Amino acid sequence: MGKISFFFEFLKNYFKSIIIKKNTIIVTVPFFEKICFYIKLLKQSYQTQAVSLLDVFAIDHFARPYRFEIIYVLISIKFNVRFIVKIRVKTNQCVPTISSIFPSANWLEREVWDMFGIPFCNHKDLRRILTDYGFRGHPLRKDFPLTGFVEIRFNEEKKTITSEPIELTQEFRFFEFKSPWNTKI
Repeated sequence: MGKISFFFEFLKNYFKSIIIKKNTIIVTVPFFEKICFYIKLLKQSYQTQAVSLLDVFAIDHFARPYRFEIIYVLISIKFNVRFIVKIRVKTNQCVPTISSIFPSANWLEREVWDMFGIPFCNHKDLRRILTDYGFRGHPLRKDFPLTGFVEIRFNEEKKTITSEPIELTQEFRFFEFKSPWNTKI
């Protein structure tokens, strides 16, 4: 417990909230604009030495004023401690990129941009990575329609791939409301 209490004493001066669970320390950054400072602090400080970025991902909290939560996962190999750094942002706020601190963040931030539409300021190559370049919307947002906007299929007559707007007609749907557990054989 001495190692973890040492981290707590160091981190309580910088972070809004600190949660400690086994070898994981979860911290919340008070101002998302300062994320580069906090990530650099965890990486360069002798007390933490979080030298490896494992992941960057986002969560969509649709009903909250700060809709998105971006989570950075860092690891200190020397101390065998995982740092989870959380920031909260509104819908159209631009988050500073950390790719100058961790070059591996380049691809991870592009994934977050592609799936959630969260822009990263000063990112050198912010473009789609998992969807097509003409894709409309961001598929992991809670307000994205489950069926999408277009249907892509192979056209047998033209021998090409075509994309058409999706049409959902109710007249061809058949709903059976019987329970499969109540049937008798």
